[in-house]
Amino acid sequence: MKLGAIAALAALSMAACGSTSNNPGNSQAPPPTANMKPLTQIGAGEGALTLIDWGGYVQSLWQKPFEQTTGCKITYKDAGSSDEMVTLMANGGGGQWDMVSASGDADLRLIYSGDVKPMNMDLIPDWQNFQTAFKSPAFNTINGIHYGVSLQWGPNTLLYNTKKFVNPPTSWGVLYDSQYSGLITIPDNAIQIADAALYLSKTKPSLKITDPYELTQSQFDATVTLLKQQRPLIKTYWGSVGDEETAFKSGDVVVGAAWPIMTTDLKTAGAPVNETIPTEGATGWADTWMLATNAPHPNCAYMWAKWVSTPTVQAEQAIGYGETPVNTKACAVMESLSPGSCAALHANAQSAYFDTIKFWKTPLATCDDGTKNCVAYAQWLSAWTTIKG
Repeated sequence: MKLGAIAALAALSMAACGSTSNNPGNSQAPPPTANMKPLTQIGAGEGALTLIDWGGYVQSLWQKPFEQTTGCKITYKDAGSSDEMVTLMANGGGGQWDMVSASGDADLRLIYSGDVKPMNMDLIPDWQNFQTAFKSPAFNTINGIHYGVSLQWGPNTLLYNTKKFVNPPTSWGVLYDSQYSGLITIPDNAIQIADAALYLSKTKPSLKITDPYELTQSQFDATVTLLKQQRPLIKTYWGSVGDEETAFKSGDVVVGAAWPIMTTDLKTAGAPVNETIPTEGATGWADTWMLATNAPHPNCAYMWAKWVSTPTVQAEQAIGYGETPVNTKACAVMESLSPGSCAALHANAQSAYFDTIKFWKTPLATCDDGTKNCVAYAQWLSAWTTIKG
């Protein structure tokens, strides 16, 4: 992350994600590209589109019809992490990349480094059909200016081997329990610190943690201590979907933090697994297609954002990836494609459901209350390296 971005992030705070109110998102200082005017209409396509995506976000099922309809030929790169996405998008995409499907732990870094620019939601008709929580979320909307189009979301779940756990585990505490030493896996991601903080917010109320992404130094230190105590119990820190799936298939691990796609893939493969959201609640991720500041094909980029926001594509991606669409009209399409999928993936959840999930957001030095007592993301990264040893 650029030094300028670090300075900007240190001076900002952001509102809690997952709010069910239709708000202007983050209400803090304007990013470097705030005054850049977005397109007022989609013009002729440039014939090409370059994307940085999470693996599986560009599939022939919806890619080929898009290319045939628009004439925009897609070239894409699957990124392995949010950090890789931030690196690839440096200098506004470098004049090479048009869009990135960033998660909440990367959005603010991209926005305040000036690498993405405002988008016009009037050019995305289905935006009106989005769940309220994802129309103007604080992780991609600042002072009413949208820096991307919300796409899909999902909770971070507790995955477990059903032969080892006849009854589903009810607490994230199993990930810190010595009786499962050498049988635990968690993501290799600094944002995982928030999961430990969420657990402590319920089990150690004396710490007074109200937001797992806004930690004072003492709260942060307590969370890091817990993760260091957990370190000897960890069999592996997984870096990709395939890593965790392989570990569960082989029996090397029996419990771990996961995403719904792992559960779907493993069940399809016949593995004895299931998932649950423990009583302490869960963190979650929400992805956004963001437009590079120096995008070479902006019209094709808008066409893509419009395309992947439609109910059909949202439903196809949700079922294919095991995640949840933001378009409320996707539910009916999901049911026609795979009966029961709408409810299984919470696509028809009531608005209050979203308030139970602590969606990823970049930790900033300035807390929501305006005090500058929170630990910024740079320190999270440093601590994570120390935790893993």
